[in-house]
Amino acid sequence: MGKEIERKFLVNGDAWRALAKGTVYRQGYLSTTKERVVRVRTIDEKGFLTIKGVTTGVTRAEFEYEIPTSDANLMLDNLCERPLIEKTRYKIELGGLVWEIDEFAGDNQGLIIAEVELQDEKQQFEKPEWIGEEVSGDPRYFNSNLIKYPFTKW
Repeated sequence: MGKEIERKFLVNGDAWRALAKGTVYRQGYLSTTKERVVRVRTIDEKGFLTIKGVTTGVTRAEFEYEIPTSDANLMLDNLCERPLIEKTRYKIELGGLVWEIDEFAGDNQGLIIAEVELQDEKQQFEKPEWIGEEVSGDPRYFNSNLIKYPFTKW
């Protein structure tokens, strides 16, 4: 079984911007129940289908498969809940870890979140200066919830 151990943080300032080039993501959800989330996304010219289970602490089951981009676009355009998640992702390698910074657009404009995937829930790591408050346990920041309660409406 695939497993994701991830911590999320708000981002302070703009110092991180000089460290990476962004990639545009477009994603939508076919299912957003508590028991399972099914996501479709495009990253550049690739399509992906991802299934995630219930989050316990900062860990959950995750399975991701590459699918034809044309299928992903058809699902995003015709089957996914609205609004879609639009964001630019920046990947920054620091201290042996990869930080993913998501700068949201559209209905979630103004929200910037940094995520780091860990090998173990208790793994120690150094936070860059631009990392702010941890929001790992706050479901408002789950992408699947940002379609129901967009950041611009908080």
